[in-house]
Amino acid sequence: MAFHVEGLVAIVVFYLAILAVGIWAAWKTKNTGSEGDRSEAIIVGGRDIGLLVGGFTMTATWVGGGYINGTAEAVYVPGYGLAWAQAPIGYSLSLVLGGLFFAKPMRSKGYVTMLDPFQQLYGKRMGGLLFIPALMGEMFWAAAIFSALGATISVIIDINVNISVIISALIATMYTLVGGLYSVAYTDVVQLFCIFLGLWISVPFAMSHPAVTDIGFTAVHQVHQAPWLGSINSLDIYTWLDNFLLLTLGGIPWQAYFQRVLSSSSATYAQVLSFLAAFGCLVMALPAVLIGAIGASTAWNETEYGVPDPMTKKEADMILPIVLQYLCPVYISFFGLGAVSAAVMSSADSSILSASSMFARNIYQLSFRQNASDREIVWVMRITVFLFGASATAMALLASSVYGLWYLSSDLVYIIIFPQLLCVLFIKGTNTYGAIAGYLFGLVLRITGGEPYLYLQPLIYYPGCYPDENNIYTQRFPFKTLAMLTSFLTNIIVSYLAKYLFESGTLPPKLDFLDAVVARYSREHMDKATLVKSDNIVLNELAPVNPRHSLTLSSTFTNKEAFNYVDSSPELSNTEDN
Repeated sequence: MAFHVEGLVAIVVFYLAILAVGIWAAWKTKNTGSEGDRSEAIIVGGRDIGLLVGGFTMTATWVGGGYINGTAEAVYVPGYGLAWAQAPIGYSLSLVLGGLFFAKPMRSKGYVTMLDPFQQLYGKRMGGLLFIPALMGEMFWAAAIFSALGATISVIIDINVNISVIISALIATMYTLVGGLYSVAYTDVVQLFCIFLGLWISVPFAMSHPAVTDIGFTAVHQVHQAPWLGSINSLDIYTWLDNFLLLTLGGIPWQAYFQRVLSSSSATYAQVLSFLAAFGCLVMALPAVLIGAIGASTAWNETEYGVPDPMTKKEADMILPIVLQYLCPVYISFFGLGAVSAAVMSSADSSILSASSMFARNIYQLSFRQNASDREIVWVMRITVFLFGASATAMALLASSVYGLWYLSSDLVYIIIFPQLLCVLFIKGTNTYGAIAGYLFGLVLRITGGEPYLYLQPLIYYPGCYPDENNIYTQRFPFKTLAMLTSFLTNIIVSYLAKYLFESGTLPPKLDFLDAVVARYSREHMDKATLVKSDNIVLNELAPVNPRHSLTLSSTFTNKEAFNYVDSSPELSNTEDN
């Protein structure tokens, strides 16, 4: 394949435009945030993200390279088809559920990151444990989409994969480094527009290619392959449900989502943003579905691609760029490539910022350096943005199974973080002992279930387990949802058991080494009941929350009612009066 100068120029122009918008956003908002609040301004954008920009940036966070390419691939693959393209519906429902049940309590209490309520209720140790799967999810997601971008660009303009990955990562890291959430949000607006325009422009040209059969006919009739509407076999129903629940419920507890929720100007706006993004995810999936259907309706031996077809060549995951390359005019394929690049960068920058935000606030500041100045936190964030961006790039270049690692880490988000989030927001009486037990039970059940992408054999063979072509056993039983429910119930049962044993005197107070029951009024913990009291959730939502920073761990959170101790010391009383 020849080197395409025009394609390279188009990509360079697009990347420079994105970088310019990111730097402009950083310059425009450089004075946002009062003295001592600059780090929060970087993380949650001063809590003044409006509906328009907020809706675009929340949609762009989900509509990434994996979302676009993965949806087209699912529709194209014979035997799967549209019936298995779960991401559009799953992520849209995830945003709806997040808006209905999670956005309002999180935003009303003025949290800064998703991990804040965990550290309030369970302490800094548990916050550190929950940071691990959250970080893994964000980092492996960024690495996976950087890897996909490199392969996509190399298909169309035939440049070295490594070079394209490094340049793309540098651009995304650079504007995230200088502008934080503001740069990410404003570039998301441009990127989402490019995705929408680029893919929709490509669809009519690809559909009118002489080698493409009418997609309405191939939806239900076998022509070049099985109908692209697809079907679900009776043996695969539980697998389908397990994956669907993972997308729907496991799509909620991500810092990238809650960063947008917490940056909105009010709790009501946070809910509206979630609903707008749900609609946006469905709309943005339409061209990807059509491109996958076009790929399934093409006689590839009548195109320059030749034989065998992409499925036989094991290039089904690249069906979207292949359609752009071989079924569209050259100038259209380059424009579509810009759209795919935009999709990748709009997700990668969000993941990098999310990981650095959680580390700087919940690990560095609240766990190790509670007296750190705001300037110090800002510099920690900038350093970690660079380090996490470099790490994601390195994994994209070096790891042979990045997608397998991401699948496993996203499972951990669903199995570990989601049930913990339910407990911390809606279940009274849970404590650190239950949280740790639920964490460990969920982790063990997931690991012992195996992972074909990582060639990890299961230790527990659930009903319906069968070997694949690599002799790795694959589970049909919905063991991921079983692990999630086990983690949830274990948290509740162990929490109440520990509470009963200590309060009844069965166990002496000295054995409460986590200070989770006996020392219930410790400064490091909050009263569980205040998390779900309706009068705490119904606030003056039009007034933005400006948290006051202090030298103690508890006062770095804005939910001051959570620290109304029964036996308040004079020191604490003076602190609240100030």
